[in-house]
Amino acid sequence: MAKTAANVVSGADGEVRPRHVAIIMDGNGRWAKNRGWPRLVGHRRGAERVKEIVRACPSLGVNWLTVYAFSTENWKRSTEEVLGLMGIFARYIEREADGMAAEGVRLRFIGARERLDKKLQDLMAGIEARTAGNSRLNLTVAINYGGRDELTRAATRLAARLARGEISHATEADLADCLDTAGHPDPDLVIRTSGETRTSNFLPFQATYSEYEFTETLWPDFTPDRLAEILDRFGMRDRRFGGA
Repeated sequence: MAKTAANVVSGADGEVRPRHVAIIMDGNGRWAKNRGWPRLVGHRRGAERVKEIVRACPSLGVNWLTVYAFSTENWKRSTEEVLGLMGIFARYIEREADGMAAEGVRLRFIGARERLDKKLQDLMAGIEARTAGNSRLNLTVAINYGGRDELTRAATRLAARLARGEISHATEADLADCLDTAGHPDPDLVIRTSGETRTSNFLPFQATYSEYEFTETLWPDFTPDRLAEILDRFGMRDRRFGGA
C-alpha cells in the first residue's frame, strides 16, 4: 500500500490534484423516484455516468478511480432490484470491454465475488486479464464489498501466513498486503454523492487519511465538470497526516 502523501499530482494549472479518487455512487434510486420512474432506470443512468467519469479522469490528473457499486448490505434490497443490478454489471463489462482495452483502462474488482453469479464472475475475471497490461487509468469496482468483511477476510489470510511461518509478527503493511486492494495506493479523496454523510463501510482501512467531500448531487447528475470542481477544491486543503 503506497503512502498517501505521495499520491497527489499537479494539474496543468499547477494546482495539487488527487491521484486516487474513490466514489460512493449514491442516489440512483432517488433520482428515478423523483421522476416517477422505476429504481432500475436510475441504476442504468448511473452506469452511463460511470462511463463519462472514467473517460474524464485521465485528463483531470486522476490515475486511480475506485467506485462503490454494490455493498455486502445491498443484498437486503428486493430480488428484482438485485437481479437488475447484476444484469447491469454484466452488460457494462460486455459493452465496455473493447473500449477500456483500447483506451488504456485497467479494470479490477474488489469484494467477495464468490457469492456472485458464475457468469458474472467469469466476465469479471476475463476483463481483468484482458486489461492487466493497461495503466492510463486504474479502475477498481467494489462489488459485494464491505469494509468489515474485507478486514475479516484479510485477518484470516494474515493468520494463515503467521501459522505457516511466512512472517514472524504481523505489521500494518502485512495486513495491507492481505486486503483486496493490495498493491493499490490509498485514496487521496473520497466523494459521496446524494447528500448522505456516511462512509457506509467503504474502504475503512485505506481511507484513514483520505479527504472527504459530500455533495448533494445525485449520482446520475454527477458530471465530469462537477468532479473537476471538487478536484480544484482538493488543492486548497491542508493535509498534515497527523503532523502539526
